Amino acid sequence: MEIRVLQYFLAIAREQSIIRAAESLHLSQPTLSTQIKNMEEELGKQLLIRGTKGSRKVTLTEEGMILRKRAEEILDLVKKTENEITCSDHVVIGDVYIGAGETDGMRLLAKAAGNLKKLYPGIHYHISSGNAVFVKEQLDKGLIDFGIIFGTPDSTKYESLKLPSKDIWGVLMPKDSPLAEKESVSPEDLWDQPLLISQQETEGGRISRWMKRRLSELDITMTYNLLFNASLLVEEGLGYAICFDRIINTSGDSKLCFRPLTPKIEVEMYMIWKKYQVFSKPAEKFLLMMQENLNTI
Repeated sequence: MEIRVLQYFLAIAREQSIIRAAESLHLSQPTLSTQIKNMEEELGKQLLIRGTKGSRKVTLTEEGMILRKRAEEILDLVKKTENEITCSDHVVIGDVYIGAGETDGMRLLAKAAGNLKKLYPGIHYHISSGNAVFVKEQLDKGLIDFGIIFGTPDSTKYESLKLPSKDIWGVLMPKDSPLAEKESVSPEDLWDQPLLISQQETEGGRISRWMKRRLSELDITMTYNLLFNASLLVEEGLGYAICFDRIINTSGDSKLCFRPLTPKIEVEMYMIWKKYQVFSKPAEKFLLMMQENLNTI
Protein backbone atom coordinates (compact mmCIF):
# COMPACT_ATOMS: atom_id res chain seq x y z
CA MET A 1 0.00 0.00 0.00
CA GLU A 2 1.60 3.25 -1.14
CA ILE A 3 1.47 6.60 0.67
CA ARG A 4 0.36 8.19 -2.58
CA VAL A 5 -2.69 5.90 -2.81
CA LEU A 6 -3.62 6.65 0.80
CA GLN A 7 -3.63 10.34 -0.14
CA TYR A 8 -5.92 9.52 -3.05
CA PHE A 9 -8.27 7.60 -0.76
CA LEU A 10 -8.44 10.47 1.76
CA ALA A 11 -9.24 12.90 -1.05
CA ILE A 12 -12.25 10.76 -2.02
CA ALA A 13 -13.36 10.51 1.61
CA ARG A 14 -13.09 14.29 1.95
CA GLU A 15 -14.85 15.18 -1.31
CA GLN A 16 -17.38 12.30 -1.13
CA SER A 17 -16.97 12.09 -4.87
CA ILE A 18 -14.46 10.36 -7.13
CA ILE A 19 -14.92 13.01 -9.81
CA ARG A 20 -14.28 15.95 -7.46
CA ALA A 21 -11.38 14.11 -5.82
CA ALA A 22 -9.80 13.47 -9.22
CA GLU A 23 -10.12 17.17 -10.05
CA SER A 24 -8.48 18.21 -6.77
CA LEU A 25 -5.64 15.72 -7.37
CA HIS A 26 -5.25 16.69 -11.05
CA LEU A 27 -5.88 13.09 -12.12
CA SER A 28 -8.31 11.59 -14.59
CA GLN A 29 -11.33 9.93 -13.02
CA PRO A 30 -10.54 6.49 -14.56
CA THR A 31 -6.96 6.62 -13.22
CA LEU A 32 -8.16 7.42 -9.70
CA SER A 33 -10.87 4.74 -9.82
CA THR A 34 -8.30 2.15 -10.92
CA GLN A 35 -5.93 3.05 -8.09
CA ILE A 36 -8.67 2.66 -5.47
CA LYS A 37 -9.94 -0.56 -7.07
CA ASN A 38 -6.42 -2.01 -6.92
CA MET A 39 -6.16 -1.07 -3.22
CA GLU A 40 -9.49 -2.77 -2.48
CA GLU A 41 -8.27 -5.90 -4.23
CA GLU A 42 -4.99 -5.77 -2.29
CA LEU A 43 -6.85 -5.52 1.03
CA GLY A 44 -9.60 -7.93 0.03
CA LYS A 45 -12.24 -5.48 1.29
CA GLN A 46 -14.65 -3.00 -0.25
CA LEU A 47 -13.78 0.48 0.98
CA LEU A 48 -16.25 2.66 -0.92
CA ILE A 49 -19.95 2.50 -1.70
CA ARG A 50 -20.22 4.07 -5.14
CA GLY A 51 -23.22 6.21 -5.89
CA THR A 52 -25.80 5.31 -8.51
CA LYS A 53 -26.35 7.31 -11.67
CA GLY A 54 -28.87 9.44 -9.83
CA SER A 55 -26.42 10.17 -7.02
CA ARG A 56 -22.68 10.48 -7.47
CA LYS A 57 -22.07 10.66 -3.71
CA VAL A 58 -19.50 8.17 -2.41
CA THR A 59 -19.69 6.85 1.16
CA LEU A 60 -17.25 4.76 3.16
CA THR A 61 -17.87 1.20 4.26
CA GLU A 62 -17.00 0.22 7.83
CA GLU A 63 -13.58 -0.93 6.60
CA GLY A 64 -13.25 2.34 4.69
CA MET A 65 -13.85 4.35 7.86
CA ILE A 66 -11.16 2.36 9.66
CA LEU A 67 -8.73 2.98 6.80
CA ARG A 68 -9.51 6.70 6.77
CA LYS A 69 -8.61 7.00 10.47
CA ARG A 70 -5.40 5.01 10.07
CA ALA A 71 -4.44 6.76 6.84
CA GLU A 72 -4.72 10.16 8.54
CA GLU A 73 -2.46 8.94 11.35
CA ILE A 74 0.05 7.46 8.89
CA LEU A 75 0.27 10.62 6.78
CA ASP A 76 0.63 12.80 9.89
CA LEU A 77 3.49 10.58 11.03
CA VAL A 78 5.12 10.69 7.57
CA LYS A 79 4.98 14.49 7.56
CA LYS A 80 6.40 14.65 11.09
CA THR A 81 9.23 12.27 10.15
CA GLU A 82 10.10 14.23 7.00
CA ASN A 83 10.29 17.47 8.98
CA GLU A 84 12.55 15.90 11.60
CA ILE A 85 14.97 14.41 9.08
CA THR A 86 15.23 17.44 6.82
CA CYS A 87 16.07 19.84 9.66
CA SER A 88 19.59 21.27 9.43
CA ASP A 89 22.11 20.24 12.09
CA HIS A 90 22.69 23.90 12.93
CA VAL A 91 19.22 25.40 12.57
CA VAL A 92 16.51 24.18 14.92
CA ILE A 93 13.27 24.34 12.98
CA GLY A 94 10.31 22.04 13.36
CA ASP A 95 7.41 20.99 15.51
CA VAL A 96 6.75 19.82 19.04
CA TYR A 97 3.60 17.76 19.61
CA ILE A 98 2.00 17.66 23.06
CA GLY A 99 -1.11 15.89 24.34
CA ALA A 100 -2.84 17.00 27.52
CA GLY A 101 -6.10 17.33 29.34
CA GLU A 102 -7.45 20.62 30.65
CA THR A 103 -5.19 21.77 33.47
CA ASP A 104 -3.66 24.95 34.82
CA GLY A 105 -0.39 23.00 34.87
CA MET A 106 -0.07 23.74 31.14
CA ARG A 107 1.36 27.08 32.29
CA LEU A 108 4.64 25.28 33.02
CA LEU A 109 4.83 24.01 29.45
CA ALA A 110 3.76 27.39 28.09
CA LYS A 111 6.62 29.04 29.98
CA ALA A 112 9.14 26.58 28.56
CA ALA A 113 7.74 27.09 25.05
CA GLY A 114 7.93 30.87 25.47
CA ASN A 115 11.56 30.75 26.64
CA LEU A 116 12.49 28.40 23.81
CA LYS A 117 10.73 30.57 21.22
CA LYS A 118 13.15 33.40 22.02
CA LEU A 119 16.11 31.14 21.22
CA TYR A 120 14.59 29.18 18.35
CA PRO A 121 11.74 31.09 16.66
CA GLY A 122 11.40 28.34 14.06
CA ILE A 123 9.90 25.89 16.56
CA HIS A 124 6.11 25.46 16.38
CA TYR A 125 3.82 23.73 18.87
CA HIS A 126 0.77 21.53 18.40
CA ILE A 127 -1.49 20.75 21.37
CA SER A 128 -3.96 17.86 21.30
CA SER A 129 -6.59 17.83 24.06
CA GLY A 130 -7.92 14.63 25.56
CA ASN A 131 -8.02 12.38 28.58
CA ALA A 132 -5.23 10.06 29.77
CA VAL A 133 -6.32 7.21 27.49
CA PHE A 134 -6.17 9.52 24.44
CA VAL A 135 -2.78 10.95 25.44
CA LYS A 136 -1.20 7.52 25.93
CA GLU A 137 -2.64 6.22 22.65
CA GLN A 138 -1.18 9.20 20.80
CA LEU A 139 2.20 8.65 22.48
CA ASP A 140 2.24 4.94 21.72
CA LYS A 141 1.46 5.63 18.05
CA GLY A 142 4.25 8.20 17.81
CA LEU A 143 1.84 11.03 16.98
CA ILE A 144 2.93 13.24 19.89
CA ASP A 145 6.27 13.80 21.62
CA PHE A 146 5.05 14.47 25.16
CA GLY A 147 1.92 13.90 27.19
CA ILE A 148 0.58 15.42 30.41
CA ILE A 149 -1.17 12.95 32.68
CA PHE A 150 -2.47 12.90 36.24
CA GLY A 151 -1.26 10.21 38.60
CA THR A 152 1.88 8.06 38.61
CA PRO A 153 2.88 6.92 35.09
CA ASP A 154 3.79 3.36 34.08
CA SER A 155 7.59 3.40 34.44
CA THR A 156 7.94 0.29 32.27
CA LYS A 157 6.59 2.20 29.26
CA TYR A 158 7.30 5.86 29.88
CA GLU A 159 9.98 8.25 31.07
CA SER A 160 8.61 11.14 33.07
CA LEU A 161 9.12 14.50 34.71
CA LYS A 162 7.12 15.17 37.85
CA LEU A 163 5.68 18.66 37.59
CA PRO A 164 5.57 20.95 40.65
CA SER A 165 1.87 21.51 40.20
CA LYS A 166 -1.13 19.73 41.67
CA ASP A 167 -4.69 20.01 40.52
CA ILE A 168 -7.40 20.22 43.16
CA TRP A 169 -10.83 18.68 42.61
CA GLY A 170 -13.84 20.76 43.44
CA VAL A 171 -17.20 22.02 42.24
CA LEU A 172 -17.92 24.81 39.76
CA MET A 173 -21.22 26.53 40.54
CA PRO A 174 -23.13 29.81 40.19
CA LYS A 175 -22.15 32.38 42.80
CA ASP A 176 -25.77 32.64 43.92
CA SER A 177 -26.25 28.89 44.47
CA PRO A 178 -26.84 27.57 48.03
CA LEU A 179 -23.58 25.58 48.03
CA ALA A 180 -21.60 28.74 47.25
CA GLU A 181 -22.08 29.77 50.87
CA LYS A 182 -19.94 26.82 51.98
CA GLU A 183 -16.12 26.89 52.10
CA SER A 184 -15.94 23.33 50.77
CA VAL A 185 -18.29 20.67 49.45
CA SER A 186 -18.85 17.21 50.93
CA PRO A 187 -20.22 14.11 49.15
CA GLU A 188 -23.51 14.45 50.99
CA ASP A 189 -23.94 17.98 49.62
CA LEU A 190 -24.06 16.58 46.08
CA TRP A 191 -26.04 13.36 46.44
CA ASP A 192 -29.33 15.01 45.45
CA GLN A 193 -27.95 17.66 43.09
CA PRO A 194 -27.79 17.64 39.26
CA LEU A 195 -24.16 17.01 38.34
CA LEU A 196 -21.88 17.51 35.35
CA ILE A 197 -18.83 15.22 35.38
CA SER A 198 -15.88 14.47 33.16
CA GLN A 199 -16.39 11.65 30.65
CA GLN A 200 -13.25 10.00 32.01
CA GLU A 201 -14.85 9.74 35.44
CA THR A 202 -17.80 7.79 34.05
CA GLU A 203 -15.45 4.84 33.64
CA GLY A 204 -15.04 4.64 37.39
CA GLY A 205 -12.55 7.04 38.91
CA ARG A 206 -11.60 8.72 42.14
CA ILE A 207 -14.71 10.91 42.15
CA SER A 208 -16.99 7.89 42.34
CA ARG A 209 -15.03 6.62 45.33
CA TRP A 210 -15.08 10.05 46.97
CA MET A 211 -18.84 10.27 46.45
CA LYS A 212 -19.37 6.98 48.32
CA ARG A 213 -22.03 6.28 45.72
CA ARG A 214 -22.16 4.53 42.37
CA LEU A 215 -22.57 7.01 39.54
CA SER A 216 -25.82 5.28 38.58
CA GLU A 217 -27.23 6.40 41.95
CA LEU A 218 -26.44 10.07 41.23
CA ASP A 219 -28.24 12.65 39.10
CA ILE A 220 -25.71 12.97 36.25
CA THR A 221 -27.30 15.48 33.89
CA MET A 222 -24.30 15.78 31.58
CA THR A 223 -20.84 14.43 30.92
CA TYR A 224 -18.23 16.69 29.38
CA ASN A 225 -14.89 16.52 27.63
CA LEU A 226 -14.15 20.25 27.70
CA LEU A 227 -14.89 22.11 30.91
CA PHE A 228 -15.46 25.42 29.13
CA ASN A 229 -18.54 23.98 27.42
CA ALA A 230 -19.77 22.54 30.72
CA SER A 231 -19.28 25.90 32.45
CA LEU A 232 -21.82 27.49 30.10
CA LEU A 233 -24.44 25.00 31.28
CA VAL A 234 -23.50 25.66 34.89
CA GLU A 235 -24.08 29.37 34.27
CA GLU A 236 -27.58 28.51 33.07
CA GLY A 237 -28.29 26.63 36.28
CA LEU A 238 -28.30 23.12 34.79
CA GLY A 239 -26.12 21.63 37.49
CA TYR A 240 -22.87 21.56 39.43
CA ALA A 241 -19.67 20.65 37.53
CA ILE A 242 -17.12 18.50 39.34
CA CYS A 243 -13.78 19.58 37.95
CA PHE A 244 -10.26 20.87 38.56
CA ASP A 245 -9.60 24.32 39.96
CA ARG A 246 -8.09 27.23 37.95
CA ILE A 247 -9.32 26.12 34.54
CA ILE A 248 -12.36 28.40 34.44
CA ASN A 249 -11.85 32.02 35.50
CA THR A 250 -14.09 32.69 38.49
CA SER A 251 -12.74 36.13 39.39
CA GLY A 252 -14.15 39.58 38.79
CA ASP A 253 -17.47 39.69 36.94
CA SER A 254 -17.70 35.92 36.48
CA LYS A 255 -21.06 34.45 37.47
CA LEU A 256 -19.31 31.31 38.73
CA CYS A 257 -17.31 30.27 41.75
CA PHE A 258 -15.27 27.20 42.74
CA ARG A 259 -15.40 25.30 46.02
CA PRO A 260 -12.93 22.48 46.83
CA LEU A 261 -14.05 19.03 47.84
CA THR A 262 -13.80 17.80 51.40
CA PRO A 263 -12.14 15.42 52.08
CA LYS A 264 -9.61 17.09 49.79
CA ILE A 265 -8.54 15.41 46.54
CA GLU A 266 -5.29 16.49 44.91
CA VAL A 267 -3.67 14.85 41.89
CA GLU A 268 -0.01 14.96 40.92
CA MET A 269 0.95 15.81 37.38
CA TYR A 270 3.61 14.32 35.11
CA MET A 271 5.01 15.04 31.68
CA ILE A 272 5.69 11.69 30.04
CA TRP A 273 7.29 10.35 26.86
CA LYS A 274 7.98 6.90 25.47
CA LYS A 275 10.97 4.96 26.72
CA TYR A 276 13.86 4.94 24.24
CA GLN A 277 12.23 7.79 22.37
CA VAL A 278 14.40 9.34 19.66
CA PHE A 279 13.49 13.02 19.69
CA SER A 280 13.52 15.55 16.90
CA LYS A 281 15.79 18.53 17.60
CA PRO A 282 12.85 20.80 18.59
CA ALA A 283 11.45 18.16 20.98
CA GLU A 284 14.91 17.58 22.46
CA LYS A 285 15.37 21.32 23.05
CA PHE A 286 11.91 21.54 24.62
CA LEU A 287 12.67 18.73 27.07
CA LEU A 288 15.96 20.38 28.06
CA MET A 289 14.17 23.69 28.64
CA MET A 290 11.54 21.97 30.80
CA GLN A 291 14.27 20.33 32.88
CA GLU A 292 16.14 23.61 33.29
CA ASN A 293 12.99 25.46 34.33
CA LEU A 294 12.04 22.80 36.88
CA ASN A 295 15.53 22.89 38.39
CA THR A 296 15.11 26.60 39.15
CA ILE A 297 11.78 26.18 40.95
